[in-house]
Amino acid sequence: MTSTHGHDGTGYGQPTGHAGPAGTGERRNGFGIAALVLGIVGALLFWTAIGGIVLGLLAVIFGVLGFRRSRRGVATNGTMAVIGAVLGALALVVSSVLLALGVAVVNSDEFKDYQDCVEHADSQSDRQDCARDFDREVDER
Repeated sequence: MTSTHGHDGTGYGQPTGHAGPAGTGERRNGFGIAALVLGIVGALLFWTAIGGIVLGLLAVIFGVLGFRRSRRGVATNGTMAVIGAVLGALALVVSSVLLALGVAVVNSDEFKDYQDCVEHADSQSDRQDCARDFDREVDER
């Protein structure tokens, strides 16, 4: 009678438990999926600092990591990772520009004049006049 065990008692054909990058091991697509989700949410919330800047930056980071995994053959969603990174980069850039414009407006002399006018306004009509004056000063600039 022949035995199916080798000399050391282990069975032939037993899986070793690890497969190389080109093997049939489990694919690790988490970074690509995270990049796409964060990129989409960041693009939808680009008008907020957290949405555009934070989520956009995270999407770029996860997208790069996911793309690198796909190049090594560990992940299968390299295109998804790239799309997430691009959406995240766009959200990051647009949100940064909006933030810079907002800071420029808040630090402008026209806005300081508007704040001073509103603080000294006694009625709603006076506040509306302040807003009209602010709009006119910005338009003239």
